[in-house]
Amino acid sequence: MTQNYKAPVTSTFKRMTTKAILSVLFFFFVYIFLILCGVGITALAAIGGIMIIAAKPTFITVMLGAGLLCMGILVLIFLFKFMFVKHKIDRSHLIEITREDEPKLFAFIDEIVNVVETDFPKKVYLSSDVNACVFYDSTFWSMFLPIKKNLQIGVGLVNSVSEIELKAILAHEFGHFSQKSMKVGSYVYNVNQIIHNMLYDNDSYNSIAQSWGSVNGYFAFFTALAVKIVAGIQWILQQVYNVVNISYHALSRQMEFHADAVAASVTGSKPLITSLLRLDLADHSFTTVLEYYGKKIPDSITTENLYSQQAFVMNFIAVNSNLKVENDLPQLTPEFLSRFNKSKLVIENKWGTHPSTEDRIKELERLNLDVINENNALAIGLFKDGVALQNKFTNKVFSSISYENTVVFHNNEEFVKEYKNDFFANSFDATYNKYYDSKNIEVLDLNSLAGKLPQKNLKDLFSNNAVDLIYSTISLENDINTLKQIVSGNFKIKSFSYDGHKFFAKNAQELVNELELDLKKIKEEIIENDKQIYLYFLELAKNQNKDIELNELYKKIFELDKSYDYKIDFYVKMMHASEFIYRTCTVEVINEGMKLLKKEEVKFRKQIEKLLDDAVYEPVITVEIRASFNKYLSEEWVYFNGNQYLEEVLQLLTESLMNYHFVISRTFFQTKKELLDYQVQLLKHE
Repeated sequence: MTQNYKAPVTSTFKRMTTKAILSVLFFFFVYIFLILCGVGITALAAIGGIMIIAAKPTFITVMLGAGLLCMGILVLIFLFKFMFVKHKIDRSHLIEITREDEPKLFAFIDEIVNVVETDFPKKVYLSSDVNACVFYDSTFWSMFLPIKKNLQIGVGLVNSVSEIELKAILAHEFGHFSQKSMKVGSYVYNVNQIIHNMLYDNDSYNSIAQSWGSVNGYFAFFTALAVKIVAGIQWILQQVYNVVNISYHALSRQMEFHADAVAASVTGSKPLITSLLRLDLADHSFTTVLEYYGKKIPDSITTENLYSQQAFVMNFIAVNSNLKVENDLPQLTPEFLSRFNKSKLVIENKWGTHPSTEDRIKELERLNLDVINENNALAIGLFKDGVALQNKFTNKVFSSISYENTVVFHNNEEFVKEYKNDFFANSFDATYNKYYDSKNIEVLDLNSLAGKLPQKNLKDLFSNNAVDLIYSTISLENDINTLKQIVSGNFKIKSFSYDGHKFFAKNAQELVNELELDLKKIKEEIIENDKQIYLYFLELAKNQNKDIELNELYKKIFELDKSYDYKIDFYVKMMHASEFIYRTCTVEVINEGMKLLKKEEVKFRKQIEKLLDDAVYEPVITVEIRASFNKYLSEEWVYFNGNQYLEEVLQLLTESLMNYHFVISRTFFQTKKELLDYQVQLLKHE
């Protein structure tokens, strides 16, 4: 394929556009009808008010007449004020750049807009994150007047993609606003944004109503009446808005596919596919670095460049997941992503505005357009000084933080060392091929296995097929739970697909029965494999005279496994009992809630005392955690004084809950890791 390919407007897109436009027209017909009703109410209120005053001009009649007029005007204000609301994008996190600042980048954008046949952005902004988008400030009049769009490019994005991938991403964004191919879709998008503002941006209206109602009792009565009328109008509009949004969201999904086709026409299919596959990892890596330095704030430690560390994390994770790294970028595959999601259940999401990444990739693969002018250099090279830019945005990210002491800047070597230590401390050896990442060690009857010999080798025990069984059980359990929601009527749909076959909701129970049998068989396979794993390592341990030690480690994790749910249940009950604290409640409800909370707290405090005295949990309980627990146990705390919550004491409760959960979960993880690491050592000494 060549650059002559033009993304066609598909029949599905045309059909969805027609439905969306009809639904919007329906909305406006209803809205115009409501305006006429509102004008009628105002006119009747004005006439009625004048007649009351004219009949007998007294203070009371003047107040009644003015109140009626106030009511009518408030209704009209509601119906018309949304035409003048401006949807303004917050730009405080952005930095504008010009052609003089970055000539190479602007020439790069020039090329894209020329091919897509759209306008150059009004302004170009940079942000710190892993994202790119086209945005604009909109008003009611945006539907009728041409609006220049602004382009936002994230430094975290250009740090994570090649030049041709960035070209595909930007071509996708411009594809949404291509004058020839997306004119109708863009128009419907604008209409939907305006309708949303008309329905949900009510702060200014509520402020006006409250100020008018505070004048006197007469005005308060008629203001309340106006609010009731407006509530009725809102209810009608919301029902119609739901119809509009179902149509719009269906169109929006088609717009995404079309914008992808536009991007593929500019670069070919592959660049957008590879970037789509990588972006979640890029975002995760960036967030990981931010969280790392968030924890360093008390120590006044930061960095001069987040982005070099983002790149390290991204590639480190890729290498440890057996993924290729080419041109300094990890190359993810659809097969890798699907490895952890074995669900075969497909339920159409009528409210989703974006198709899944998997569906987008399938459509791009179907187009199968050849790559055009491939350039795999990192996109950060489009800037005059990429490192200076990264430093600038790193400084912007941390600019709002106040450090207590003199700031110390971590260099990359220090970050890498700590990150690796933390990574390996919180992950299992590569020997296990992620077998235990989402699975606990099966509780076995060790006596029943005495004297048996292993029937599998190490490669088979932790093969991809064995790992796939784990993720198949997770997906099956999730699918079964969803189907049970359909059976119970909590999830109301007419039909769904499973493994490519269509089912009606009334047949969901039959499918549940089949899947539960499948789940049982797979779990039996996993249990058998776990027995073989134990026997394999027991044989190694016997050869090294370490079988007693190995069995003790197995018994230790089995004991923790048996008590884990029991101990966590106290945490869960406390969380449920304290849930009312985070809602707006009356004093009566708060007092009743506190009684139930105190009842659960008695049992919870006893569990903390047991944790503190149990040697099993001692390695995880730090000096700070022990001090916090002791303070919590030191007295019966009062969380509500009859008028307000005592925030400092509530913080102590929250801290104790979080620490309790941490100690139990961390102890279980470390005990599990201790056993798995011990088995790896047996392998090394065989």
